[in-house]
Amino acid sequence: MRIVVVGGGAAGASAASRAKKLNPNAEVILIEKTKMITHGPCGIPYLVEGLVKSKEDLITYSPEEFERDRGIKVRINTQAIDIDSDKKTITLARLGGGSQEKIQWDKIIIATGAIPQIPNIPGKELKGVITVRHPAEADILKEEIDKANRVVIIGGGYIGIEMAEAIRTLGKEVIIIEKLDSLLSNAIDKDMSKIVEDELARRGVEVRKKTTLLEIVGKDRVQGVLTDGGEVKADAVIIATGIRPNRSLAEQAGVKLGKTGAIETNEYMETNVEGIYAAGDVAEKFHKVKKDKVWIPLAPSANKEGQVAGANAARGRTIFFPGIVGTSITKFYDLYIGSVGLLAKEAELYGYKPIEKTIKARTSAHYHPQGRTVYVKLIADEPSRKIIGAQVLGYSESVAGYIDVASVVIDKGMTIEELYFSDLGYMPATAPVWHPLIVAARVLSGGTL
Repeated sequence: MRIVVVGGGAAGASAASRAKKLNPNAEVILIEKTKMITHGPCGIPYLVEGLVKSKEDLITYSPEEFERDRGIKVRINTQAIDIDSDKKTITLARLGGGSQEKIQWDKIIIATGAIPQIPNIPGKELKGVITVRHPAEADILKEEIDKANRVVIIGGGYIGIEMAEAIRTLGKEVIIIEKLDSLLSNAIDKDMSKIVEDELARRGVEVRKKTTLLEIVGKDRVQGVLTDGGEVKADAVIIATGIRPNRSLAEQAGVKLGKTGAIETNEYMETNVEGIYAAGDVAEKFHKVKKDKVWIPLAPSANKEGQVAGANAARGRTIFFPGIVGTSITKFYDLYIGSVGLLAKEAELYGYKPIEKTIKARTSAHYHPQGRTVYVKLIADEPSRKIIGAQVLGYSESVAGYIDVASVVIDKGMTIEELYFSDLGYMPATAPVWHPLIVAARVLSGGTL
């Protein structure tokens, strides 16, 4: 059996490893367009800031290690340009002018990830206009940022916020242009976003909300951006307006796309074309709370989907991917920002009758000097009392633990009362005797607890 995996990121590398593990006699070939596999795009802001010294540090395994230790054939600097699903061939092209070749496959896993979504505006081709996506291109990004003194970031999502911290740490001026009326609008509600915006202002980042980008101005090199609110000078512009599934290869192969624009798969990561699987940022996911297909491109689910696709490609339907609840976390300096489940503003769209409460607490006993402020917002469905969403912001790494607990609560369909009576740990240095999640559940109960 020959299993071909297209894409050497989280999902692809995970799929290739699992397939070879479960079927050692299979020939597993991993195809990667760049020279890097098992890379970590989430680490790019740390490279820009200088916490990570080299883009090679963002790699878990080199191609040579992957081949030697796992018995997987790795083809780097190679692009898959065509899949013939009838003849079961894939056409590969060596980058840099190499010749094309066709190879046969028995199973194929598409894990081509996502690519930046670039707005179609004048000036996007100017020097100094950059995107943030692949570690292979991180040196270019860092070089442009190092040369600049004033940087405009287009987009107030995860990438925009994380890059703002990295660039401000280098002492540069940063202006965020956001077309909506709040930052991180896909992750947190507007009231919680205000906490983020206040922290950005405190750290010297200028934020212009409800502002639309019209043009990037300059001659050979960028000199600024033109918006519906006027012109903003800049030495560099980062396009952080989101990403989209890298689906062109799948479309060419006749693979069906879902309503989100990503590849539609079943729980076994199978597509509509026999023998073709998909995993990671190129594929849709089933959201357990929304009861619907969504496109949320995050590394943890990509790795798991890769494992499922690889296992099933190697040995048939041995495992399935049950879905996600949309757990995510980021940070801006010391402010950690976590979210899971539904936002209050979208709950009614999915048939819920939401109730919500937000509390302000501390991460330790009131007398412990290391305690930090934390904000906990819980959202529940009033008729069923089930927790359907949580947002946690705070000046402590504890936020990650809170969100992980909330993720399990939501995944398992726990009620307000069940969360309240959860036996969470206590010691003065790590939590108050009344854990903030427990307090938030009590407040959300409306006086019944």
